Formats: sequence, structure tokens, C-alpha cells
Amino acid sequence: MGLAYNTYLNTSKVYGCKTCKTHLANHDDIISRNFRGQHGKAYLFHAVVNIEAGDPNERNMTTGRHVVRDIKCRQCKGTVGWKYDKAYEQVEKYKEGKFILEAELLCLVT
Repeated sequence: MGLAYNTYLNTSKVYGCKTCKTHLANHDDIISRNFRGQHGKAYLFHAVVNIEAGDPNERNMTTGRHVVRDIKCRQCKGTVGWKYDKAYEQVEKYKEGKFILEAELLCLVT
């Protein structure tokens, strides 16, 4: 196994890990700002970079039962949100393969 290199996003508005400033997501990849996480406000993203996903597990959430994986910053290993693997309710299927990043755990990287 070789070295893992971080991906650097080259856009005007980049969200990074609050702890270490590692790039995580492009502002333009936000699908929705109407989510809540453990720490309050959260955003649903199409894609994120520089993360490590944990093992899948089923959770009862406010919108129903889902299979999710916690995601951590690849650099500092701090938890930054989760990834939706599966939604059991038809109206929630749009979340599958998408990512939640918690606003409290993010910063804008310049």
C-alpha cells in the first residue's frame, strides 16, 4: 500500500475540516442545507474528498431507517459526518451515495 495524497479543490469556496483545514467539499456540490446532525446544522453533498468511511450500520434517523457509514477526515481522523449507503423509504432514496457534513465541524478554506 502506497502513500495516500490529499485532493485539493480549486474553487472559490471550499469547505474543509475545522481541525486541520484539509479540503473536504466544493460549495457547488451542496444538494441541500436543510439537514441536522449531532452538532446542529448539516449539509447534504454530492461528493466529498479526503475522507475515510467506517463500517456500514443501520440507524433510525428522523427521516426513517438508513444504512450509513461515519466519515472521518483522512488527515486528522476527526469525524465530519456520514455517508448514506441505503434508504429503506422510497422518498429518501435520493440520499443514497450522498454525504452529510456537519457545519460545526467545517470551516471555509481560502
